[in-house]
Amino acid sequence: MWFAFQRSSILVQNLESAVLPCCCALTEHGIAPLRSHYLGQLGEHHCYAADVDDAHPLPDGWATLGLRDLFGMVDDTVAALSGRAFQIIDWERNHQFCSRCGTPMRARTDERARACPTCRFTSYPPVSPAVMVLITRGRELLLARKSVWQPGRYSAIAGFVEPGEMLEDTVARETREEVGVEVGALRYFGSQPWPFPHSLMVAFTAEYAGGELRPDGVEIEEAAWFDAEALPRLPPSVSISRRLIVTVAAELARLHPQGR
Repeated sequence: MWFAFQRSSILVQNLESAVLPCCCALTEHGIAPLRSHYLGQLGEHHCYAADVDDAHPLPDGWATLGLRDLFGMVDDTVAALSGRAFQIIDWERNHQFCSRCGTPMRARTDERARACPTCRFTSYPPVSPAVMVLITRGRELLLARKSVWQPGRYSAIAGFVEPGEMLEDTVARETREEVGVEVGALRYFGSQPWPFPHSLMVAFTAEYAGGELRPDGVEIEEAAWFDAEALPRLPPSVSISRRLIVTVAAELARLHPQGR
């Protein structure tokens, strides 16, 4: 199975059902990848990531699909593998030359890495850790809306980890900077790789510990407390943020019934 990309879009043999090309499909249609990587095996299928020339015409019936759109059409395993494939291809595209001395890089054979034959600098696929935290207060959840999002859509607080930070420190800093509140009772919820561009989202829950709710007005346009049974429009189901919010809201509604 090929996870083949033209720029940031993935090739599919059928747009409506998001059918990915089988192993022989690229060769049969004369498509020679600019670069490729073996990803492993999914069931009985060997899987590969590939970079296809943007100018190469697609066979009849084929199309390109944005990764976010694909995620809503395939199961979680295929979605995760397609995200991994894109991150690897995008990394190699951007590391053709050594960032230290400018020499063309070479692929290593013993690991997924690119090495400079001149200065021996080695590049690995980047992973940028980020945290997400859903803050609770009784049966309420604190949700925020970024200025670049569509009106009415809210999610949990999130941000990238700074160099030298522990995840717990990032949670405290991001909530303080973005909405002005303090948190406690931090608990790990789960994680999700997110290929936009190469994040690893680590999700937590936390309890409100003080402070006045005050959106920063830069990244966060609005923030508010929402009842567990009166949530606003949420992120798509493919993201861990949706699973985090829905799971915690259900638990809060169970623990704190209305009218009791």
